[in-house]
Amino acid sequence: MGASNTAPDRPILAVDGLSVSYGHVQALRNASITIGSGEIVVLLGANGAGKTTLMESILGIHTPHSGSISFDGTDITRVPADRNVRSGISLVPEGRGIFSSMTVLDNLLLGAHHNLQESPARLDRVFHWFPVLRERQQQMAGTLSGGERRMLAIGRALMSRPRLILIDEPSIGLAPKIVNDIFAIIADLNAEGYAILLSEQNAYKALKTSNRGYVLETGRVVLEGASAELLDDPGIKAAYVGA
Repeated sequence: MGASNTAPDRPILAVDGLSVSYGHVQALRNASITIGSGEIVVLLGANGAGKTTLMESILGIHTPHSGSISFDGTDITRVPADRNVRSGISLVPEGRGIFSSMTVLDNLLLGAHHNLQESPARLDRVFHWFPVLRERQQQMAGTLSGGERRMLAIGRALMSRPRLILIDEPSIGLAPKIVNDIFAIIADLNAEGYAILLSEQNAYKALKTSNRGYVLETGRVVLEGASAELLDDPGIKAAYVGA
């Protein structure tokens, strides 16, 4: 992928100096990131570094006590999550995001609850990306494999017609072949025009797929750069790639 060495001039998302706390615990500390409309950007960091909090704050689940978030030039810092979904932001949460006791089809339709008129066309598109979901649309979601559940979670996010997709730990708990399939789908979605913010423990795979990356430690952005440069960084290799 042709990675850019610099942040985009006109980002679709700009997070500036964001700080978020849970009670006395500060989960984000003056964090700033940008994402261009044609980019995949990866967040790297250990568990508890603040990656999930950053994604959930962008969507509007958490209210920051300082800093700002803008989406496509509009301030959304304190806009509730449902309005942000309508505006074009969608979150695929880590290890969850489906209703096990509902069918695959009903899970997908939930993703289009605010625009049901377009749901048939959106369903066709999701089934194009994930043919297995078409085959199993009447099956209970809880009976799917781990990889199929991940595909369903991504498919449900696509039903809301997002322009920015936030994907939290897409490879967690999956077999290597399924991980390869998921990352291939992420790259294909990006090629079709979706901007993607990706949080991922598999640093090698994530940096190979993305344009740029940010490293978080205890809620702070401590390093950023083009993915190819981060992949060659000795500190990144030692901490996250295992080389």
